Amino acid sequence: MSEIWNKLREEAECIAAKERILSKILTEYVLERNCFADAISWRLSKRLANGSVPANDLKELLFSSFANSPMILQGIEADLHAVKERDPACHDFISPFLYFKGFQALSAYRASNYLWNEGRKDIALYLQSLISIVYSVDIHPAATIGRGILLDHATGFVAGETTVIDDDVSILHEVTLGGTGKDGGDRHPKIRSGVLIGAGAKILGNVEIGEGARVGASSVVLSDVPPNVSVAGVPSRVLGEIKGQNSPSLEMNHTLSSMKEYESGGGI
Repeated sequence: MSEIWNKLREEAECIAAKERILSKILTEYVLERNCFADAISWRLSKRLANGSVPANDLKELLFSSFANSPMILQGIEADLHAVKERDPACHDFISPFLYFKGFQALSAYRASNYLWNEGRKDIALYLQSLISIVYSVDIHPAATIGRGILLDHATGFVAGETTVIDDDVSILHEVTLGGTGKDGGDRHPKIRSGVLIGAGAKILGNVEIGEGARVGASSVVLSDVPPNVSVAGVPSRVLGEIKGQNSPSLEMNHTLSSMKEYESGGGI
């Protein structure tokens, strides 16, 4: 039994004992479930189900995806850890599991990605459409997303088909990882590990955001960003290098106080 699953059960039992109104929800989504894969499948299916596809059918689809690929569950657990460690409004595991749309949307995307890679593209796209409607998060099932991802608030997040997001990235709401036109092929951003992307940023085209970089809120990025720098503006330009050793995604520091002057200066 995983550490996450043990913690979820402990937290659910504690809240259920204090809040009678929530006890039924906690029993259904956690305390009656057999394992973490069962629990997350149950929670997502109840949120995503509509009149066309019953919740039980979605639950079986999600559970089979998670059960057939242990790496997916490891990714979901790493995402849950990321939320608790980086979101100052989150002090437990049960809150994002039950309520946070970013965590839930990303978990459901992981199932759609598995189905896409298994050649089940129609059902993957259907699941994508449900995620978009319910959570206002639109991630193409072919996108490649690593572990330990924080989608904070998440509303309006878009990631295109050839997007790549490496491990330990933090992304705020209204961020677009999109293309620049109608051309096909590899056309979406590559976000390297440790990157922090502020609210409303638009990163367009097959550009690379270097490891440990920080993209300021509402910026428009149209070209590569070097590692370990802060960029902001429309179009974005390098503001300075980031001081210290920790990744911006882990510190969640959006201010300018953690920078030093960038030697080459200029726009990007």
